[in-house]
Amino acid sequence: MTTSDLTQALRDASFPLTGASDDYDGLLERIGDARFVLIGEASHGTHEFYRERARLTRRLIEARGFTAVAVEADWPDAYRVNRYVRGQGEDADALEALGDFQRFPKWMWRNEDVRQFVDWLRGHNERHPGAGAGFYGLDLYSLHRSTREVIEYLEAVDPEAAGRAKKRYSCFEQFGENPQAYGYATEYGRKEPCEDAAVAQLLELQRREAELARGPLAEDEHFFAEQNARLAKNAESYYRAMFRGRDESWNIRDTHMFETLEALVDHGESQGRPQKIVVWAHNSHLGDARASEMGWRRGELNLGQLTREHWPDDTFIVGLSTHHGTVTASDDWDEPARTKRVRPGLSGSLEEMLHDVGGDFWLDLRAGNAATDDLRDEERLQRFIGVIYRPDTERQSHYVHTRPGEMYDALLHFDETSALMPLDATSGVEDEGEVPDTFPVGE
Repeated sequence: MTTSDLTQALRDASFPLTGASDDYDGLLERIGDARFVLIGEASHGTHEFYRERARLTRRLIEARGFTAVAVEADWPDAYRVNRYVRGQGEDADALEALGDFQRFPKWMWRNEDVRQFVDWLRGHNERHPGAGAGFYGLDLYSLHRSTREVIEYLEAVDPEAAGRAKKRYSCFEQFGENPQAYGYATEYGRKEPCEDAAVAQLLELQRREAELARGPLAEDEHFFAEQNARLAKNAESYYRAMFRGRDESWNIRDTHMFETLEALVDHGESQGRPQKIVVWAHNSHLGDARASEMGWRRGELNLGQLTREHWPDDTFIVGLSTHHGTVTASDDWDEPARTKRVRPGLSGSLEEMLHDVGGDFWLDLRAGNAATDDLRDEERLQRFIGVIYRPDTERQSHYVHTRPGEMYDALLHFDETSALMPLDATSGVEDEGEVPDTFPVGE
């Protein structure tokens, strides 16, 4: 098929996105009875991705009875939001409820689009008592915060058990708040790992669940503590694996995300609340890794792949794309957020091909027409911008080959996009200076 023929075929197969209330009617029909809808993003700092993800999620909650939103965020930080949207806790508004998102990159969750969605979710839950939706984090970067949460929970329900937890988790204290220092020292034999202690604490919480968790709220709080203990166990493995190579640590991280998703399902069903979950994460985590160089060259798996493998008939993956615009991102890890200009998609890339179609639209990649067959069968460059964007080395830093029609079930394209608005002050604008080319794609 010639390029012009493919462009026309994509145009014929596309459904325009205009901001109208019925934009996603057709997509909801395609999603059908799926219980897991994974909605991606091509960057962590794009307003339209957050806005449209929230629009689609609201439809899924209202029209299809989805019960949870699980996001690429730390478990304890997101659980504070969960308490707020369920009318619990002490936060007066969504801005306060987002207050625990303080580690880099704060703008991923402390931004105006998320604040508006959290406000909406609180209102929805108030209007539908007994049929609300929760908000949960899937990630594992909160090692020290999670160990403190376990201890605080046990101090309230069993001080003696809290003492045992303190003794176990004291293993991490000699490294301060720097988990990378822990990983380096233990992986290279300078210190004994804390693996056995972390595993023992998780097993004790699991064994004593029926004893400690009595009543719905008590069950939820025990579940919160147990997930923090699981996170500590997996984070311990993750930080040691960082010094063995990206592929192993990546796989530990995404496997943890999947285990957390499984735990949400099991917890809900144990209380007679069958779960239907929307997942928000980067395309690199949700687009099936088996259909990208991440999988076939680097041996990486991801959350999308694991979810499809475990629930093949109940999973629907939505990828998001843009051609050009602006994005909120940093020059390097732990540096200030900046508004950066996103360069037009490279020649031959998925982004350029979708740009040629024109406008904003969505595609049903299961449709079985000439356009979607091409996206399934042909490899194309696809761009992945994480919290760091390095346009000067864009090809090496942000593009990999993929088969988009296999990665996703549907694709949303927004041709020109804009940087999201952080809730905290940013500093500076795009830095056009020289930057190194070692940044791995995705985040």
